Amino acid sequence: MSKTSYINRPNRPLQIYAVLFLIFLYVPVLFLPLFSFNDSIYVRFPLEGFTWRWYIELWHREPVWNSLMNSVKVGAATSVIATALGIFAAKAITRYRMPGRGPIVGFVMLPLVVPGIIFGVALLVLLSRLGVPLSLYTVAIGHMIVCLPFAIATLIPRFEGFNKSIEEASADLGENGWWTFWRVTFPIVWPGVLASLLLTFTISFDEFIMAFFLSGTEPTLPMYIWGQLRFPQQFPSVLALSSLIIFVSFFIVLIGQYLNRDVQETLVKKDT
Repeated sequence: MSKTSYINRPNRPLQIYAVLFLIFLYVPVLFLPLFSFNDSIYVRFPLEGFTWRWYIELWHREPVWNSLMNSVKVGAATSVIATALGIFAAKAITRYRMPGRGPIVGFVMLPLVVPGIIFGVALLVLLSRLGVPLSLYTVAIGHMIVCLPFAIATLIPRFEGFNKSIEEASADLGENGWWTFWRVTFPIVWPGVLASLLLTFTISFDEFIMAFFLSGTEPTLPMYIWGQLRFPQQFPSVLALSSLIIFVSFFIVLIGQYLNRDVQETLVKKDT
């Protein structure tokens, strides 16, 4: 058997494992839209009927939309700031030699291994000592600590695979460092920036522990859902809301994949 045919031969155990993994991961999520149309407040089989009532009820529940907007605001601000800081941090880590770079990077990445409850309690104590009132701003600060390492870890590979001679050519043509970054560096690392924005927004939107310790009178969506789980009559509306979030998330991922592909095709055309 030739080497090429051996490489192209499908790996059946690996395929079976991949299918089972996808079933285990996504089938429970797909049950949420199914039960959101059930004409009962209880999640069970068989379904008692098909209804749009929970979606109609959800539409008229103002606290749900307020908490959703709070999560969107915090997530958008966190993703933009974390990605902006991550761009410069990743560039500094991959391009420049700094004394103590290893310990500095390890310290920045510490939230990836330290339990979130530790940072939540520490920030709560610190803000209480400083007299800072709890609000969406304090939640955003907590989310920044959680999301920044993910932004840096996402952006570092883009800068490591970056051809430095392109920036040097821009400098040779008389462009300063700032415009070289915007006109040369940023378009090339844009797929990593987009990935960082989507990842950090998702993490912030879903984050519960920091919000639990740092939120004030304006709850984020995870906090609101957690509070509603104590009331069985409110649970179907939570399922309806979760189904809408799944649909929107799937749509955003498709847009991100399309934009990423479009950018890659543009860069390939420029190179050729």
